[in-house]
Amino acid sequence: MLAKGQTIIQWMEKLAPKSLAVPDDRIGLQLGSLQGEINDVLITLDVTEAVVEEAIQIGAKLIIAHHAIIFRPLKDLQTDTPAGRLYEKLIKHDIAVYISHTNYDIAEGGMNDLMADALRLQHVKVLEKLQQEKLQKLVVFVPKSHAEQVRTAILDTGAGWIGDYSHCSFNLEGIGTFKPLEGTNPFIGTTGKVEEVEEVRMETIIPSSVKSRVLRAMLKAHPYEEVAYDLYPVELEGKVYGLGRVGKLTEAVTLSELAEQVKTQFNVPFVRVVGPLDREVSKVAVLGGSGSRYVKHALFHGADVLVTGDIDYHTAHDALAAGLCIIDPGHNAEKMMKDSVAARLQAIANEQRSDTKFHSSGIATEVFQML
Repeated sequence: MLAKGQTIIQWMEKLAPKSLAVPDDRIGLQLGSLQGEINDVLITLDVTEAVVEEAIQIGAKLIIAHHAIIFRPLKDLQTDTPAGRLYEKLIKHDIAVYISHTNYDIAEGGMNDLMADALRLQHVKVLEKLQQEKLQKLVVFVPKSHAEQVRTAILDTGAGWIGDYSHCSFNLEGIGTFKPLEGTNPFIGTTGKVEEVEEVRMETIIPSSVKSRVLRAMLKAHPYEEVAYDLYPVELEGKVYGLGRVGKLTEAVTLSELAEQVKTQFNVPFVRVVGPLDREVSKVAVLGGSGSRYVKHALFHGADVLVTGDIDYHTAHDALAAGLCIIDPGHNAEKMMKDSVAARLQAIANEQRSDTKFHSSGIATEVFQML
């Protein structure tokens, strides 16, 4: 069974919800249609003509990319321009292009977590907070006989997370009363008669991102025709989402040693370094893509070094004067997302028993060379 394009994008948006993207980011479907079944999907950092040729060769009808192919509204579509040739080739071969950019950067397990994991950072926090998930308290009343069934459905669907603890709930036994009226089909009791039932009052926390599917799972597992439940707003702090990460190395190293680690772990041929090469560093901030404006954030968090791309000359001078070292592996270091996204989507497809295959692009899109 092959997955439809829309289904594949639903899987992708579970990994990187569109709601996480920064305002005006060019994400989502940028070209083509998601209506048909998809046999092969190509994952890439950039969509170039070489990447499109690769997609054609493997028969991919969908490309999922990190960087947008359309950055601003088109004034025309001239096929004798580089961009026009690219769009024409995609359209002629019926290849759709979907973009997951800052939402993937921000998402748990996304670009910035990949960078932090590659350097084995510990006690990792968000570099710049952009969103904080809202929480609600769910209270539901369940007959004692079905308490475990309903509790499992709720907690396995994503409710009950408090910090690094999952499946958190509170359960209190009591007596519930109700009278089924005419026209009802009660699971327990008789129409027109007040019933007393041993029930469990079950409480847990629901993050807003999983609220709908938790409620669906609860209603499906609950035996009652009319389920009695309440949702309360709470002032607890939910999960923080944002750009970049900051954390501690497992052990302090020199700036030069960390630069070599970045080259190896990010699989880049060269890096640019700002700061004394023999300086000892232990607290590291990372941010995929272009991170010049995050020097102040790294300093605020007490980082010794910022690992990010596209650092300009004047920003480098300002960072050096402020005591912050920089390692710039280039924008193309984000290519690490290809293997990760392909593997995660393939795992979902396998779970769903889909025959759709996900491929990590083998085309190098780095434009800079070291001479």
